[in-house]
Amino acid sequence: MQIRFLPIPTETVRAYRQGTPDIYGNPPERVTCTSDGAPCRHCLDYIPVGAEMLILAYSPFGARQPYAETGPIFLCAHDCRAFDPADGVPPIFRDHPMLIRAYGENERILYGTGAVVPPERLETECAARLDSDQVAFVHVRSSTNNCFQARVE
Repeated sequence: MQIRFLPIPTETVRAYRQGTPDIYGNPPERVTCTSDGAPCRHCLDYIPVGAEMLILAYSPFGARQPYAETGPIFLCAHDCRAFDPADGVPPIFRDHPMLIRAYGENERILYGTGAVVPPERLETECAARLDSDQVAFVHVRSSTNNCFQARVE
């Protein structure tokens, strides 16, 4: 099974860069990256220390409902190339364990599908969950902070 790690869409990122409010109605915060661990959800790579970045509240779901979590995300403030799903596992997932969870068509968590997985098993574990007819997509999240990182289909 060929799986694809999907970044936040370029049109959405462009809007945030132009000041479109986040899910809470606040403009994205523009700050200087001071940590080498700030992952951009568009290029799916780390934002360089010293570069400008955006911080905003984001929900990767189509509708508000009890399982539609909202949390902080980082984006490169400058133009960056969207991660190409054909490139395999994104750079931000190669060094640390990640939390994965599967969701049904109704965008609700499928219980029993969540796990913290090491980098070398991420692709295999996502593929195993997507092999079920009940699973519409998988989210990859930070294993330490639970922040949304990318969608997998």
